[in-house]
Amino acid sequence: MTIIVYLLKKISILILVLIITLLVTIFLLGSTIDKIMVDNIRMQVTNSLSNSISENQRLGQLQDPQERQSIINKQISIQIKSLGLDEPWYSPKKIINSLLQIITLNLGNSRFFTTHDGSSSVNELIIEKVPNTILLFTSSSITVVAIGIVIGSYLAKMEGKFSDQLIAGLASASQSVPPWWFSMIMIVLFSFLLQIFPARSTPLISPDTPGYFIDLLYHMTLPFITMVIIGFASSVYYVKYIVLRIIDEDYIKTLGIIGLPSRKILLKHALKNAGPQLTTMLGLGLTATLGGSILIEEIFDWPGMGNLFYNAVIQNDSPLIIGLVYFFTLLYLLTRLLLDLTLSLLDPRISTGDE
Repeated sequence: MTIIVYLLKKISILILVLIITLLVTIFLLGSTIDKIMVDNIRMQVTNSLSNSISENQRLGQLQDPQERQSIINKQISIQIKSLGLDEPWYSPKKIINSLLQIITLNLGNSRFFTTHDGSSSVNELIIEKVPNTILLFTSSSITVVAIGIVIGSYLAKMEGKFSDQLIAGLASASQSVPPWWFSMIMIVLFSFLLQIFPARSTPLISPDTPGYFIDLLYHMTLPFITMVIIGFASSVYYVKYIVLRIIDEDYIKTLGIIGLPSRKILLKHALKNAGPQLTTMLGLGLTATLGGSILIEEIFDWPGMGNLFYNAVIQNDSPLIIGLVYFFTLLYLLTRLLLDLTLSLLDPRISTGDE
């Protein structure tokens, strides 16, 4: 199996997963999606007729408001029938149109939320929040993996010694603490007692203000540190046991016998051969932290998709909920696809199916 065939197979599976997820969303929120689509049609028809000179002239001659509304309702009815919205929820035509509406994020406007520019478009709300979520969770995941490689490699050489046991105790303690509780402790400690970082991670200045990105990074510091402390334990011990397993291989022992320094063996050979496993750890860690973004972002009030999703659920903002479910799923699947691609490049045996 070539790498192209392997990737096409992976992409086909991910597309199938995405379609199944959207179908489940349609079945659970069918009536809500119908209402969103009808509202979009009503808005489009009204705007179209208002912007049309000929229609404006014709409607302006109609003094009776009921007659004027009748023309608008007729146009709406035609489009509703063309999209199959007058058919049962299990109608293939209706399901396909609903899928297309979600995939293209044609979900109209949010009921309660707006962007910094005042737009209530679901598309623009998601686009505004995506960079913040990616910034926080990608940077923290990469940092966790980097710390895991450094400390995990060190512990592999110091196994059983005091430093190994000390770091093991600290790592185990951090892993056993509930993330939500630890996050609140960090806020109390650094925001209220030490007053180093703000309790709310949402910047107070507008994104178009000079210096906004620096202010955003400052507000991101506390949730970033918290996520790194929460996640480093599993990273450290995953790397440690990967390195220990590779060091135990015959070819690594042979390198030691012929006189290569242990440091060079570790850095040049052991960690290099651990590349696929470490990449897997990074990918899985990133997808796991994205899954927990709702909790972290809400506690710290970080202006990302997780915080927006939480508030959309509280306010029962259906268009925004549907759009965010779709986008979270898409982001997760793209991350997994990137992970599979990276692994196939690091270890061609994965794509060829060889042992």
